[in-house]
Amino acid sequence: MYETILFPTDGSDHAETVSEHALDVAATRDATVHVLSVVDDRSFLVLDEERVEQVRADLEENAHEATDEAATKAADSGLTVETAVDTGHPAECIVTYADENDVDLIVMGTSGDDYENNVVGSVSQRVVRQAPVPVLTVGPDVDD
Repeated sequence: MYETILFPTDGSDHAETVSEHALDVAATRDATVHVLSVVDDRSFLVLDEERVEQVRADLEENAHEATDEAATKAADSGLTVETAVDTGHPAECIVTYADENDVDLIVMGTSGDDYENNVVGSVSQRVVRQAPVPVLTVGPDVDD
């Protein structure tokens, strides 16, 4: 049922906890893990034009580090893994990636009951509403 699992990561401490869940599901299903990190291009909207290139480069470097770290962990667990870095709105990129890569399950973190995210709509909320496949969300207070 779950042969291809997408783990979107931002490289945060919480993403480490989420990766444990994604890798556990993948290991029990002998599934391929796709690790995706998205450079949120909305962060460029408020920058002076001369700063955009450096900030973009920094964010892309962070995204590659996040995917590399998660991919190494998956490979060390004996799993097949693929990585990707994209730029755009995170929720849209995650849903598009899932659709274009025949993903069977998305495993991602959620920020929980955070006022700011409820006002603007969190990435995980949007993915849950728009994803073409089931989404397993892992809250910030989940103990391993």
